[in-house]
Formats: sequence, C-alpha cells, structure tokens
Amino acid sequence: MFKKFFGKKETSVTLVSPITGKVVKIEDVPDQVFNQKMIGDGIAVEPAEGVVVAPIDGEIVQIFPTNHAVGIRNKDGLEILIHIGMETVAMEGEGFQGHVIQGDTVKAGDKLVTFDLDLVKDKAESIISPVVITNFDIVESLTKTKDTSVTRGESILLQAKLK
Repeated sequence: MFKKFFGKKETSVTLVSPITGKVVKIEDVPDQVFNQKMIGDGIAVEPAEGVVVAPIDGEIVQIFPTNHAVGIRNKDGLEILIHIGMETVAMEGEGFQGHVIQGDTVKAGDKLVTFDLDLVKDKAESIISPVVITNFDIVESLTKTKDTSVTRGESILLQAKLK
C-alpha cells in the first residue's frame, strides 16, 4: 500500500572487485568497445593474480566457452560483464579455467575463473580487465571507486543506484 503512494523503493547495488590489482578508468582500456562504453559503463582492473570472483550475488547468465568472460545478473536485474584481458578470445581458452556454468547461483566472492596471468601477459593484447554494467538503462547513477588498487572479494569497486 505504501508503495502505491510513495513509488518504488530506491535500490542500490554494491559490487566488490572481482580481481585483485590496479584500478584503471574505463576510458583508459585499450579497446574502443570498452573505452567508448559501447556495451556499458564501469571500471577495469589490471590483474595482479589470475583469480576472478563474483562481484555480486546473482546468477551466471553467460560464460564464454573460452572462459575469458563471464556475465552475472543479480536479483534486481543488474547485469555485469567481467572480461579478462583484451583479445583473449584468440587464446581459445588456453590458460583459462572456468569454475561455474550458465545457470549457477553465486555469492559475491565465489570463484568464477582462474587463469595463467603470465600466459595472458605473453599472448593477449592487454591484461586490463573491464567490469561493466551491460544494461545501463536501469542505472540512475554510478559511483566508481577512488582507490588505485583493489582486492578481490573485499574492495568496493562500484556502487550503482537503480532507477
């Protein structure tokens, strides 16, 4: 009844960092699909280790066969894409190990993918890994961390206020 008079309850979603490493502005990602925000807004991390964890509680909606990228949707419908490195699809899965499958339910901090960081440094265009909200149309505002380095599963990376 109160909802009818006061409108939708304001929802805010906190994303923890899925990767330990150095924070990189999305505009500085060396790929125009990400730096021009063609698939969404967010932030990136230059990994210091080869472990990726869930940034939110949710469902795995997509994991690429090469395990280089994973998509998660939370209960409010917010969709997050974590893309490990640039041009890593060309590695055809070499050095990547997925720990989840599509349809799995995960909690923030659960392990999603492990990868050989040295191999990715050697074979990929870049190790910089974007974390983007792909359905930005449901986001009213986005606050990005001011930290220069983050720890997977612990540091707050993004805070999204939903419409």
